[in-house]
Amino acid sequence: MATAKTATGTTKKIAIKKGSAAGSTVKKTLPTHNDLAAQLQEQFGFDGFKDPQEEIIQSLLSGTDTFVIMPTGGGKSLCYQLPAVISPGVAIVVSPLIALMKNQVDLVRSYSSKDDVAHFLNSTLNKGQQKIVKDDLVAGRTKLLYVA
Repeated sequence: MATAKTATGTTKKIAIKKGSAAGSTVKKTLPTHNDLAAQLQEQFGFDGFKDPQEEIIQSLLSGTDTFVIMPTGGGKSLCYQLPAVISPGVAIVVSPLIALMKNQVDLVRSYSSKDDVAHFLNSTLNKGQQKIVKDDLVAGRTKLLYVA
């Protein structure tokens, strides 16, 4: 159990549930605090993590299944966005709300110098827009894909 400050300044307990990734036996070299802080600054322009973002990110980067419950505004999105941006491959984010998907993609793109770093794929896209998303995925340019 960890604690997090809410937007109103109150402290809440949050649950961080960790478990072994199925079939995972590979040992990984994890980034140090300084490495993660440098990536946070470079990728998102933030000077530091909110508690307990760094612990969650380290857990994810280690390959550990991690279940997180945090209050609104607690910084949950960064907990999967930073690992996605600094790791090989693409992270697929399932979101039931099209407006939220667009907001998240716009936010990630605002921190990056590349628009193709994040895309959403849903019923609002025409065939041409879908092709752009698929081309960026195949080329390995996209790090975050939000789907409905």
